[in-house]
Amino acid sequence: MAIVKVPAEKVVLRDTGEITAFLSTYGIDYERWTPEHPVAADASPEEFLGAYATEVEALKQRGGYVTADVIDVKPDTPNLDMMLARFNREHWHDEDEVRFIIEGRGLFHVHPADDPVFAIEVEPGDLIRLPQGTHHWFDLCGDRRIRAIRLFKDTSGWTPHYTDSGVDAGFQPVCFGPADLPVRGTTRQ
Repeated sequence: MAIVKVPAEKVVLRDTGEITAFLSTYGIDYERWTPEHPVAADASPEEFLGAYATEVEALKQRGGYVTADVIDVKPDTPNLDMMLARFNREHWHDEDEVRFIIEGRGLFHVHPADDPVFAIEVEPGDLIRLPQGTHHWFDLCGDRRIRAIRLFKDTSGWTPHYTDSGVDAGFQPVCFGPADLPVRGTTRQ
């Protein structure tokens, strides 16, 4: 289950109902899906999309998405630091950012225009939708692992538009779960 933290207000939310209500005030959708489709850990992206075809199709209909894929990031992913550097600076997109987390954990920081920055740690079973235009950035947790189904309205995917505000530099890319110990040799870019 996701965890939401508002550092400036010393608030931590762990209850699904509280998280859903809090995020909805920013137009962010959050759902907790109970994995009902047993899929092997080493399954191909096509197998995951096939197993969740009904749910993905419902999301497509609900949000106007036309395509879905699976992103699979591991510590040994080639050029991982370069890939992460695209996402760990404050940016926004011309379309929604939709993720259903299959494996691993990640941290979305959201920067609302008139409120303090808050962080959302996501884990397997979490479905999140950041609406287009939401200022945010993303980091992996300590295990540097995430596998997620992504949905897009544009078949070419989305492009990050960087704000260059520098606000992201004031926040540590630290997740809140017990599995997060510092990993030697990893730095924030």
